[in-house]
Amino acid sequence: MGLETMPVSKLHAESSYDPADFPVPTGREEEWRFTPLSRLKGLHDGTAAPTGNVVIDVAAAPEVTVETVGRDDARIGQAYVPADRVSAQAYASFEKATIITVPREVVASRPTVVNVRGLAEGAGHGAAFGHILVKVEPMAQAVLVLDHTGGAVYADNVEFAIGEGATLKVVSLQDWADGAVHVSHHHAQLGKDATFRSFVVTLGGDLVRLSPSVSYSASGGDADLTGLYFVDAGQHLEHRLWVDHAVPNCRSNVTYKGALQGEGAHAVWIGDVIIRAEAEGTDTYELNRNLLLTDGARADSVPNLEILTGEVAGAGHASASGRLDDEHIFYLQARGIPYDEARRLVVHGFFAQLLEKIEVEEIRERVLSAVEAELAR
Repeated sequence: MGLETMPVSKLHAESSYDPADFPVPTGREEEWRFTPLSRLKGLHDGTAAPTGNVVIDVAAAPEVTVETVGRDDARIGQAYVPADRVSAQAYASFEKATIITVPREVVASRPTVVNVRGLAEGAGHGAAFGHILVKVEPMAQAVLVLDHTGGAVYADNVEFAIGEGATLKVVSLQDWADGAVHVSHHHAQLGKDATFRSFVVTLGGDLVRLSPSVSYSASGGDADLTGLYFVDAGQHLEHRLWVDHAVPNCRSNVTYKGALQGEGAHAVWIGDVIIRAEAEGTDTYELNRNLLLTDGARADSVPNLEILTGEVAGAGHASASGRLDDEHIFYLQARGIPYDEARRLVVHGFFAQLLEKIEVEEIRERVLSAVEAELAR
């Protein structure tokens, strides 16, 4: 399948299943200028040897079906076309795909948990490629957890195909070992009146670049994308969001927050939203906040909103990065609270509203414990 173009927009203008349709990144391209290419272990230029070992185990709700299929399964690639070279390389290189199906009108009785485990120490010596398709049939409802752990150099694509009137809630936890490299694309395609709730938590890994995206095939779609990340010294954690409003009367809301500490801690957040000419009645907003806890940390935040129609219900974006508020710390210390505890309370308050959105209690407690551990370093 060849290159597809969307000339009406300067955002994400190309997509293809073939890596050869994308030039090898040099770092000067807008979509790659924040990513340290030398740390991608060859995922971007085709030199990564496919000798890595990543295992996918699925603990499915009883109403949900799970299949392992070959590359030739016709259902794969229907909801998503890769938008950069690494995504296309992952699509061209995976051997087996996991398909998770929630049948029509079924309400899953418990979350389906997908454990993605890298079996190498740190980043290992070879790359692995994966593909997951989650099909939620019309009027069905489900909760899905993607849990990434271990060491790996890993590139994958995850498709969420959400049918008419269906609801899918996803928690994606990137809790890799220190040396891991992960480049992933998550794409949700929403049918008429479909609902998608995504919560991304990125904590571990040497370099993680996650690209969540949303498109709508009919009116009434409602997408809420939430993210939380904590960046330590030397880590590069990057989130690149893309919401494509191409049909009328759909909604999207994006809220990502991150905390950074330590020399060389680097967070990148790119929020791209387009409202096409035919997407009248769109309601969209995106927000990114970064809290720099120490010197030597850096946060890059770039919201982009392209509006090609004047008939919108609402459209806006906001972005800010700053240090701990000295007044907040002083207020708490003046009431006898030690500095470290005051700092912890401020960071908790920064993340509190987001943490409440994690409906899976075990994951919420795990993330809270991880943030506590980060602050204790």
